[in-house]
Amino acid sequence: MTDVQGFLAGLAATVVVLVGVIVSGMRERRRIHIPLVIVFFATLGTTIWFAERMGRALDLKAAGWITPVHLALAKTTTLAYALPMISGMLALTSERWKARHKCLAWLLIAMTLATVATGAWMALKAPHLAP
Repeated sequence: MTDVQGFLAGLAATVVVLVGVIVSGMRERRRIHIPLVIVFFATLGTTIWFAERMGRALDLKAAGWITPVHLALAKTTTLAYALPMISGMLALTSERWKARHKCLAWLLIAMTLATVATGAWMALKAPHLAP
């Protein structure tokens, strides 16, 4: 499997699992939601691993300003995943944390979509490095 194929497969799997996380969360199906969150992080980690490998074959500096924007957004989003993780654990024992958890989860979904969009833009603008 090439790095591009691995990335695309990982991205597809991550999106499918994320939909499951969203649906199970909205329906308050904790028994499936929590394991899906764990699977989501595994698929996301795999996707990031392949993206890093794919990026080594591209001249990311030549993509221009989108590269530092994407990298900053990607790092911020990755760190921000702690927020819904913590609020989710708090929501298990406190009703008042449910609404906060939902808001944080939607914020992270939006940040994730922005990260994917800027990453795609960066990859499309960056020429391949000579072998």
